Amino acid sequence: MSARVPLSPGYVNGDVAFWYRSSGVPTPGPPLDRDLQADVAVVGAGYTGLWTAYYLKQARPSLEVVVLEQEFAGFGASGRNGGWLTGDLAGSHERYARTHGAEEARRLQREMYASIDEVIAVCEKEGIDADIVKDGVVNVARTTAQAARLRASVSAARAWGSTEQDLRLVEPGERLQVAGAVAATWSPHCARIQPAKLAQGLAQAVRDLGVTIYEGTPVTRITPHLARTPYGTVRARHVIRATEGFTARLPGLRRQWLPMNSSMIVTEPLPASFWESTGWHGAELLGDLAHYYMYAQRTADDRIAFGGRGKPYLYGSRVDARGHTHERTVEALWDLLTDFFPAAASSSVAHTWSGVLGVPRDWCSAVHLDPATGLGWAGGYTGHGVTTTNLAGRTLRDLILGERTSLTTLPWVGREVRAWEPEPLRWLGVHAMYRLYRVADHRERSMPRTSVLARLADRITGH
Repeated sequence: MSARVPLSPGYVNGDVAFWYRSSGVPTPGPPLDRDLQADVAVVGAGYTGLWTAYYLKQARPSLEVVVLEQEFAGFGASGRNGGWLTGDLAGSHERYARTHGAEEARRLQREMYASIDEVIAVCEKEGIDADIVKDGVVNVARTTAQAARLRASVSAARAWGSTEQDLRLVEPGERLQVAGAVAATWSPHCARIQPAKLAQGLAQAVRDLGVTIYEGTPVTRITPHLARTPYGTVRARHVIRATEGFTARLPGLRRQWLPMNSSMIVTEPLPASFWESTGWHGAELLGDLAHYYMYAQRTADDRIAFGGRGKPYLYGSRVDARGHTHERTVEALWDLLTDFFPAAASSSVAHTWSGVLGVPRDWCSAVHLDPATGLGWAGGYTGHGVTTTNLAGRTLRDLILGERTSLTTLPWVGREVRAWEPEPLRWLGVHAMYRLYRVADHRERSMPRTSVLARLADRITGH
């Protein structure tokens, strides 16, 4: 590692994520050991699969629901994310409105806001201590071009039904002192969580309801009413795929969602003087308007968990499952962290890790269930899955139970999206996007508007 990145004596790279440091990385529980018959088989014990199982058993306790997980509950993005329980829509308002109308897009946004409080309510009900604090989110702009995009985002939010109470411009430094900030917004629709605690607590709540989670059980093929593993086959009326960034591992689905990498570093605990000097008095989340974006939280034990784009994509939709992070990515994240908060340079990096998120070709999340085959899925959260998975779980519940509700008619239900291009076009497109975004951010330091290179990157990838 570069000498300019101070590492703690106990520094860890990978090993899933820092979020498991206090409890230890779980050992997978017993795998499937025989053929089974069930009402619902859920493939994947991340947030999507766990919420789906939770709400199904709550609504219909007599259902036989099983969850099949290759590693352990919360191994993927659910145990590695930045801990943003955010109301941001996982997709484009305009694209949902194009197929269902503007009011339906607004309704989807309102459901996203409500889902934050739903997650908090379930955690309180089930006794899940996930370090949740709903102190909102601050987004900052550090260039003139970013400030223009920030103001445009507020205007767009107004057009889609958000009010001054949902999102507003604030003075830079009003809530957080970020070096070089020239504009900022604040929204109350975000809460900090500890991702692994939420995943593990939710898994226990699901087990308490009578759902069996078979860990260490990779699913090798999904067909109508069937989930096949090396240790047995599960036959079920419904088979739900909840595999998000790992979907490309399943036969025939390599081009369904792009497994895009995001990476994080976390510091050692920072002193009270740091939090006082930066005005970071609560648990506000922090983001920015750069193309090569960042996201951060103040952890419950006073560290900064700071994330951004890592090595973007591995050829052929491959996934580095253990979360190892490249040296250049660690350096870039540390440089950006200390550029935002120069006083953080006195700290050191305790842990780095990476994970994959699922990206559809149109960057819009979707939920689907085919009544004829019993096959269903939800995902493509593009990094907004902590909240969106809860809405997906409740929507899948209603679809599986055959109930027409306000959730089953939301515009993301049944959304059809074309596949990503075959290789090498997929690899070339994603890496071109990242390169163009980096150059665009550099150029925007001295220009008043969004770089044409960023617009080109958006056009190439459909962002």
